[in-house]
Amino acid sequence: MNILKTLAAAALAALTLIGGAQAADEWPTKPVRIITPFPPGAGPEAVLRVLAEKLQRKWGKPVIVENKPGGNGFIAIDAFKRGATDGTDLIQLDNVHLVAYPALFKKLPYDPVKDFEPLKPLFLAPFFVVVPTGSKYKTVADILADAKARPGKLNYGSWSVGNPAHLGAALLESMTGTEMQHVIYKEVSMLYTAVATGELDWALGTMASAGAMQRSGKVRFIAVTSPKRLAGFPDVPTVAESGGPAGYEVTGWTTIAAPHGLPKAVADKIQADITAALAEPDIKERYATFGYETFPVTREQFQAFIASESTKWTDVIKRAKVSID
Repeated sequence: MNILKTLAAAALAALTLIGGAQAADEWPTKPVRIITPFPPGAGPEAVLRVLAEKLQRKWGKPVIVENKPGGNGFIAIDAFKRGATDGTDLIQLDNVHLVAYPALFKKLPYDPVKDFEPLKPLFLAPFFVVVPTGSKYKTVADILADAKARPGKLNYGSWSVGNPAHLGAALLESMTGTEMQHVIYKEVSMLYTAVATGELDWALGTMASAGAMQRSGKVRFIAVTSPKRLAGFPDVPTVAESGGPAGYEVTGWTTIAAPHGLPKAVADKIQADITAALAEPDIKERYATFGYETFPVTREQFQAFIASESTKWTDVIKRAKVSID
């Protein structure tokens, strides 16, 4: 009897696998919607639209990008949670939704583990340490020396509480035992204008957010927050090379996520098709426009990366005593 039960279970498992593979082969049977919390024209949204065009050709069904900005991304997440569960409703998530907000908010309108199946990171975006063109700060060491000499007097800016630019600066404070003032601006453009005019001493910014100001000569990039120098900016040292702490790294990233519990065969298909699209030359050219880098990892490696990022930023948030009620 035990042998018969074992054989029956094995047969059922085989049929399930075959059924799942067949379902994946036939997926999608209707248009696919990708909800994004980013507004039209934003860097992450722009590359998502290029990806959607490629997936539409691959899948033979319309792939619609639906913008739902605002509310810390909660508007987009709510629409996703109320959507289809068969993978035809996907969502673009910012890294903060998965690794920072769970520690920042006392209560979230979503569960980062139970509601999402992160499939593939779309890009990594390293940050630069941005200062006014005429700033006396030539290196990160200069900023840190002044911050230690005048505790609480230097200021840096970002566009909200808990975004990578804010938490990245808080991480620098934590790693160096310094204390600086965080100033919030309603719009990203206002933030880097404030750096350019000297209203702010410095800020973290990506090429997408601060690149225009840097190209016009209004701000300078004195360091990059990645482990190595970027190909497009060979003269910009890493933070460690600029006199900052070793191991300091800050990146922004987004991911495409499906509903949690999506059949593995379908999830694997979506991930594989996104991976193939991201490897195409014109995607890489588009990425170069925004200073984005591809992040070629398996889903298992990505899950480990998310767990590591969550631990890192939760620690920063607790040390800085940052919270959003």
